[in-house]
Amino acid sequence: MNNSDYQFKSDHKSNKTGYNLILASASPRRRELLTQIGMEFEVMPSGVEEETKSTVPCEMVMELSERKAKDVFDRLSEEKKGAALVAGADTIVAVENKILGKPKNKREAEEMLSLLQGRTHQVYTGVALIWKKYEKQAGGGEICRTSFYERTDVTMYPMSMEEIRAYVESGEPMDKAGAYGIQGKCAAYVREIRGDFYNVVGLPVARLYQEIKRHKIMQGV
Repeated sequence: MNNSDYQFKSDHKSNKTGYNLILASASPRRRELLTQIGMEFEVMPSGVEEETKSTVPCEMVMELSERKAKDVFDRLSEEKKGAALVAGADTIVAVENKILGKPKNKREAEEMLSLLQGRTHQVYTGVALIWKKYEKQAGGGEICRTSFYERTDVTMYPMSMEEIRAYVESGEPMDKAGAYGIQGKCAAYVREIRGDFYNVVGLPVARLYQEIKRHKIMQGV
């Protein structure tokens, strides 16, 4: 499947700017969150491998989000680079120093949920932005970068193996870090959240919006 198969724009028309926001992710949840806050954007998923040598959660998501954003930005034509704001994102779950990404199969999903049930874990999302500063002269413009991460603590109620297996069989965990979706059926087992709820869904949209506003990248934001 090529990148054009993923092209998507929200129904909202709030970005009165020369910059086009490009989401370097195929995640439907990130699309939904950007649409929810009224952002107009396109989708161009990154093709980089989600692997890193770091074992520190915040460093991992920062590195991967930056690599995803750079991968997409580098693939743009010079003309498009002058009008693009590329956003890369990566989310992981960590529990007792163990990093949980997306499960490869049902057994791995069950193992992840067994680790999470009845205890508190952390969700980290890194976000990286790359854009080219507008310059009137042809070919001008500095390449700008900024990145950040958010951490949210999530406490789960105990789950029996029957409950874990039934949830895995629903198919919901299979494309999600930590093998669960807080906005889906697993909400029945979430006891407490400390931090940004949307960070757990996959994109801290309020922080993203504030960063775009702080750097004055887009008019009307």
